[in-house]
Amino acid sequence: MENRTFAFIKTDKKLIKLFFKDINIIKGLGNYVEIYTTDTKRYIYYKTLKELIENLPEEFMRVHNSYIVNLTNVESFEDNRLVCGEMKITVAKSYKDCLTNALSKMML
Repeated sequence: MENRTFAFIKTDKKLIKLFFKDINIIKGLGNYVEIYTTDTKRYIYYKTLKELIENLPEEFMRVHNSYIVNLTNVESFEDNRLVCGEMKITVAKSYKDCLTNALSKMML
């Protein structure tokens, strides 16, 4: 299961298969997270951001105390704001250097 491309989450009393490439943003809500997908669906999942980031592939990065983003789905980054689909997320100062390093590795 080292190179898996999906995971199952339990939401609304059922297991749903989510492909990592389809996840845009994960927003923390205390002990829950809200997962936003590229097809504008949202899922509520019982897990903290801290627990979740440890089980996600390396293309996911925490950019704020309340947000994890999928770097492959970032459309733009300017003035401490990331644009992922319809959402704009402010990048916290403590995460900015790590984010710029990761994005610079993806540049042409």
